[in-house]
Amino acid sequence: MDKDNGLKRRIEEILMELVACRSIVGSADEIAISNKVYQLFSEMEYWKNNPDQLTQLPFVGDALGRSSVIVTLKGKKHLSKQTVVLIGHTDTVGISDYGDLRSLATQPEELAEALKTVTLSQEAQKDLALGKWIFGRGVLDMKCGVAIIMAIMEDLSRDPDALEGNLVFAAVGDEEGNSGGMLSFVPELIRMQQAEHYEYVAVVDADYTSPRYEGDDHRYIYIGTVGKLMPSFYIVGKETHVGDPFNGLDPNQIAGAIINKINQNVAYSDVADGEVSLPPITLQQRDLKQEYSVQIAKAVNLYFNYATHKSTPDEVMKKMIKAARDAFTDVVNILNERYDIFCKASRMEYRPLTWKARVVSYNEMYETVKTERGDALDRHLDQLREKMMADPSIDERYFGQKIVEEVHSLWSFKEPVVIVYFSPPYYPHNYVKGNYSKDAKLLAAVDHVIKKYEGDCNLVSRKFYPYISDLSFVTAPKSEKIAALQSNMPAYGTKYDLPLADMQALSLPVVNIGPFGKDAHQFTERIEKEFSIGIAPFLVYDTILELLNKEKETS
Repeated sequence: MDKDNGLKRRIEEILMELVACRSIVGSADEIAISNKVYQLFSEMEYWKNNPDQLTQLPFVGDALGRSSVIVTLKGKKHLSKQTVVLIGHTDTVGISDYGDLRSLATQPEELAEALKTVTLSQEAQKDLALGKWIFGRGVLDMKCGVAIIMAIMEDLSRDPDALEGNLVFAAVGDEEGNSGGMLSFVPELIRMQQAEHYEYVAVVDADYTSPRYEGDDHRYIYIGTVGKLMPSFYIVGKETHVGDPFNGLDPNQIAGAIINKINQNVAYSDVADGEVSLPPITLQQRDLKQEYSVQIAKAVNLYFNYATHKSTPDEVMKKMIKAARDAFTDVVNILNERYDIFCKASRMEYRPLTWKARVVSYNEMYETVKTERGDALDRHLDQLREKMMADPSIDERYFGQKIVEEVHSLWSFKEPVVIVYFSPPYYPHNYVKGNYSKDAKLLAAVDHVIKKYEGDCNLVSRKFYPYISDLSFVTAPKSEKIAALQSNMPAYGTKYDLPLADMQALSLPVVNIGPFGKDAHQFTERIEKEFSIGIAPFLVYDTILELLNKEKETS
């Protein structure tokens, strides 16, 4: 390995070329960045001589015509079939947050000068003054990581005879959107495995890392990754005139009770290996009343971001049904208490309100309505799906909500009810426990690297990369654990899909070793050069070599 300043210079050189190429997610910019990565590899000697190991893989069904770049490096030592998969995303979020500095967002040197003239946080101002940080859109998330992988592959490609094993790198897009690049790459990994007889060892990502708390001076390697579900609640009340409030049931009040029960409640966090997942938090609450009137709302839709370390979709569904039932019951009890007080104050006879807390899963409601209406239900839903699929403005979450609404409208049960379902997207967690040989080998490789470099920085390993990422898609729970997702996600299989069988077949452990920086998705996004370019690349480099070292394979 080129351990002098040559590798560092090359990383910074590639980084600046990548940052200069704007690549906002969901735009034609992503085509340009894919072409740039392809061009940079095509100019390297190894891929000039092996053009068949460099290709662009179109996203499946993508209206923009985006593609990922797939790069293979085949080591010749012992002709090993062991293969490390490397991933990195080339898209970024937009640049509107830069305001009148938008034109400089992808020009780090000019941007740094311009930032000296605007008001920054005290921390960002301090880092800017040090001159040891690089500012710019995508420099942290995650073009520095992509540059690291590209430079390492270039360095290893200079002597393939000395490399035992293979590398497959995917520079994917749409990570900041719907992960179209990674979801198209997963079936390609299976195809390559079958064609080349690769023995996949692990997946290495070089996405960004940041301080976990104020004053945190650690540098992190993350083994495994957090997962994400979107438990959703279609809440049906009973409409009434505001002049007769106790004759109705406000779905907003039930929604509020569900939020109070679940929102940021650590009781719903997973604990695994002493690490606690972030508690759920509301992403949307919206009543579905279309116009102003003095009638209360009939229905509300609500969904949460739910992070997982070990809970599977079937387990989360059970937790959410219980939480909603408890919240609904609390509302009924509170309303009875308040109605009693109102009746006494109004010198009226109090009679308990008759509301009953009823909560069902979407699948339970669907099966009930299917029993009532037979195959006509499916024909009707197929027509609705076809109509909505023709409208590109309808996103995956609204698509699922409308199906829930429609099935409910056909149900003979017309009393208040809460229907629990899942909205897209779904990101499986990846919990590397160490009880499989591949897991154990990855844990051993990371432990070796930490011991080797801990004197250079305050380096520690943690489980579960804390940010939603494409690392989620190289594994999935087994069929019986994920059935609750498929049967309770109305958008699944039409508007939203996952290559679940391929994800389950891969079942690979993952690690993230990336640059260190601050303020991802903010106009002060930046990387610290000393670690990001001076240390992190060697952590990635040595982890790859450790994973490909058969002599150290754990049985």
